[in-house]
Amino acid sequence: MVKFEQIKGFVFDLDGVIADTSVYHAKAWRQLAEKLGVTWTDDLADRLKGISRMDSLNMILNAGGIESNYTETEKELFATEKNANYLKLLKNMDSTEILPGIVDFIRDLEEHNYKLSLASASKNSPFVLKRLGLDMYFKNKVDPTTLKHGKPDPEIFARGAEVLNLKPSECIGIEDAKAGVQSINSAGELSIGIGNAEILSEADINFASTGELTLENIKKALNSQINVD
Repeated sequence: MVKFEQIKGFVFDLDGVIADTSVYHAKAWRQLAEKLGVTWTDDLADRLKGISRMDSLNMILNAGGIESNYTETEKELFATEKNANYLKLLKNMDSTEILPGIVDFIRDLEEHNYKLSLASASKNSPFVLKRLGLDMYFKNKVDPTTLKHGKPDPEIFARGAEVLNLKPSECIGIEDAKAGVQSINSAGELSIGIGNAEILSEADINFASTGELTLENIKKALNSQINVD
């Protein structure tokens, strides 16, 4: 197990970690799914978390048994339509939608000279960070358009360490989705799962909510694991 003192950087997911933009994603995807005649379910909404735009679209089409009904060009048009709807919804977003404890946590990381990067599959993450007033903290971001593989592949979190000029073993990745936690683990970083500990059982550390996300709590969790080992 990695020691707390070895950590030099934190790699953040956006949706469900910094702000609950998944609500807006779900609304936009639901609009498209219902237009295509696909039944929207809570399970489908949950499975879309942390997944790239095209992978999400294919998952929806699969759920309706209509994936082979459309060409790649048509799928691109559907994805573009969904994104336009999503951006309309985001125009009402502001700093009040930052999840509990996140601002204090980010400021604490800055004060203690930790490096920060963003590893979000969303191409809209710069826009979202600006709406939230947090863009100044995340100068280092993974560009999702350069990625070849989506989560749970390790590429995005490996790149999150790379943009900080750090080794994966020197970073902690923070996620709220199972696919994201798997991505962090496969990248060789320490993983923190935010949310249901049963769903995120593969995470090295689990916190029920972002309000528990503090340097002190992370240190305690790591030290307790080392003592048990």
